[in-house]
Amino acid sequence: MLEAKARVVKEFHLIYTLSFCETPHRSFYQEEGMSVKPDRWIRRMSLEHKMIEPFTDRQIREGVISYGVSSYGYDIRVADEFQIFTNVNSTIVDPKNFDPRSLVSYRGDSCLIPPNSFALARSVEYFRIPRNVLTICLGKSTYARCGIIVNVTPFEPEWEGFVTLEISNTTPLPAKIYANEGLCQVLFFESDEDCEVSYKDKKGKYQAQTGIVPPRL
Repeated sequence: MLEAKARVVKEFHLIYTLSFCETPHRSFYQEEGMSVKPDRWIRRMSLEHKMIEPFTDRQIREGVISYGVSSYGYDIRVADEFQIFTNVNSTIVDPKNFDPRSLVSYRGDSCLIPPNSFALARSVEYFRIPRNVLTICLGKSTYARCGIIVNVTPFEPEWEGFVTLEISNTTPLPAKIYANEGLCQVLFFESDEDCEVSYKDKKGKYQAQTGIVPPRL
């Protein structure tokens, strides 16, 4: 009987705390997990541990698509190297047996992606991801509002390298991408414990990549 009453009191206290307290103690309802990291953490990790090189410690916005550290992320730049898909050779895009003739290399201050087509590029920045960190990368709204979609898979724990960027032009018109300006934003999530096996441990096939890297099996 006493145990039942104690349980009722505890449950009432929890409901009251969640309903009326502005800052309820997280131990009542949330275990430790992964948290998104702020600008001061990104700055410290980049300056002291070379997590991002080169690192821009503020948002550069004047006359360009913005890049650099933001409140809870980092806007990365696209370099002036591009590989654009072409169907000249009438090949099939096969992830298990990728034909390099499907791509045409291009270098310049900007790149035109044909209508309903796709290009690969790389980041200006080189990343070194800590063992207890995972990232998510999202395209910038300036490009998204033009029908230009950026797809980048997560940077896994202890992955390092230049980022291969996948850029889709979903419009029926040519789309322009500006080199050395912002393209997408990286969010950093830190776990409360290290993973058992990192990307470096398993010798991932895209570890320490230095240029635009097509699919590997």
